[in-house]
Amino acid sequence: MDSFKEKLNGLLADIGKSRKMVLSTSVNDRVSSRMMSIVQIDGEFYFQTDINLRKYSQLRANPFIALCADNIQIEGECREISHPTENAEFCKVFGECFKGSYDAYTGLKNERLFAVCPKYIERWIYKEGVPYIERFDIPAEEYSLTAYFDTTE
Repeated sequence: MDSFKEKLNGLLADIGKSRKMVLSTSVNDRVSSRMMSIVQIDGEFYFQTDINLRKYSQLRANPFIALCADNIQIEGECREISHPTENAEFCKVFGECFKGSYDAYTGLKNERLFAVCPKYIERWIYKEGVPYIERFDIPAEEYSLTAYFDTTE
């Protein structure tokens, strides 16, 4: 049987090194979402934003966020790292994956780099046409795969 780490690494490989994802933030019971260019480095998710945008103030007030792409939902805690150009690995990956955004925004003085440490990941997968919900509780290192059954009968 695969270990938790092997299953998680498989999921992270499926996500890939970059994706467009919806980032959801919340402050004072008000939630907002927007599409973001996200890169994954060593199991964490990175993005950049401008300090003058609403999402920046929301992230500073409440670091708990959600990311969503396709059938994958990620809940995590976000932290500000630095100016994006101070992180060579981020610049390398982001520049390869999102060259237009990298060229247009990464060097701007008001840009800031954030990292998301995932705490919980859930995705829907299908095996032989049967839907399953795959769940990863990362701090607890717990994995589950549960068949989904319609209970409306």
